[in-house]
Amino acid sequence: MAYDSESSSSMVRLNIGGRKFCTTLDTLTQREPDSMLAAMFSGRHTICQESEKGHIFVDRDGKHFRHILNWLRDGVIPPLKDSEYAQLLREAEYYQLLGLVDGIKSALSKRKEDEELGTELTRIDIIKCIQSDRVRFRGINLSGLDLSKLDLSFVDFSYACLKTVFFSRANLQCAKFRDVDAEASIFHNATLRECEFTGANLRGAVLAGANLQSANLQDACLIGCSFCGADLRSAHLQTADLTNANLEGANLEGANLKGAKLTNANLKGANLQRAYLRHVNLRDTGCNIFKVSCITSQHLEGAKLDGANLLGAIR
Repeated sequence: MAYDSESSSSMVRLNIGGRKFCTTLDTLTQREPDSMLAAMFSGRHTICQESEKGHIFVDRDGKHFRHILNWLRDGVIPPLKDSEYAQLLREAEYYQLLGLVDGIKSALSKRKEDEELGTELTRIDIIKCIQSDRVRFRGINLSGLDLSKLDLSFVDFSYACLKTVFFSRANLQCAKFRDVDAEASIFHNATLRECEFTGANLRGAVLAGANLQSANLQDACLIGCSFCGADLRSAHLQTADLTNANLEGANLEGANLKGAKLTNANLKGANLQRAYLRHVNLRDTGCNIFKVSCITSQHLEGAKLDGANLLGAIR
C-alpha cells in the first residue's frame, strides 16, 4: 500500500526485522529529505503494512535502528564500540542517510586520533585517586574513559582532554571543567550543580536530564549539545554558543543568557521564566513571541519556542 504523506506529524509504527518502533513522519523525512528512508514515506512508493497491528515492515536488522531514529531526532552521533559503528554504518548507507554516514566516519577518525594520543589514566586509577581529600586531573588526557556513576564532586578537571568520556549519572557537583575539551562527552542524568565550565568545549555533548543548577557555562562552546529535560535554573550562560543546541523541555528559570548565541536552538517547551535575555537575538522564531511586552525588542534567530515560558524575561 502507498503511505499517506499528508499528515506529516502523524504517528508511524515500524517493524524493522521483527523489532517494533514508534515515531512520526516528520522524524523520518525532515533531517534527510533526499534519503531512501524519506522516500519510503513520501507517498510515491508502495510499502508493506501489517494488517492486524498496522506496523510497516522493513526487512532490515533492527538492532541499531533506535540509533538511526535518535540521530534523525537530534543529530547526535551515539557513542558505540567500533564493531557497532560498523554495523550502524551499514544500515545508514542502506537508508542513504549521508549525514549519519559522515558523522560515524568522523567519530571513528577522532577515536583513532585519541587512541594514538593515549589515555594517561584508567577508571581504576581514577577510583583510587578520588578516595583522597583533594583531587586534581588538570591537563590530563582522560579521553574515552567510562567514569559513569562515580562520585567526582569537587574534582578539578581544568584544561584536561575529556573527549567522549562517559559521565552518565556521575556526581560532579562543584567540579571544575575550566577550558576542558569535552567534545561529544556524555553527561546524561549527571549531577553538575555549581560546576565550573567557563570556556569549555562541549561541542556535541549529551547533557540530557543533567542537573546544572547554578552551573557556570560562560563563554562555553555548546554547539549541538543536547540539554533535553536538563535543569539549568540560575545557570550562567553569558555569551555561550548554543547554536543548534537542543534545549527542549529544559528548565532555564532565572538563567543568565545575556549575549548567548541561540541560532537554530530548539527551545520547545523550555521554561524561560525570569531568564535574563539581554542582547539575545530572538528573531524568526516561527511563533508569535512579540505579544510578551517585556521582550518586544528581542529576537531568537531560527529558534523553536513553541510552549516556552517567557514570563518575566528581561530585555
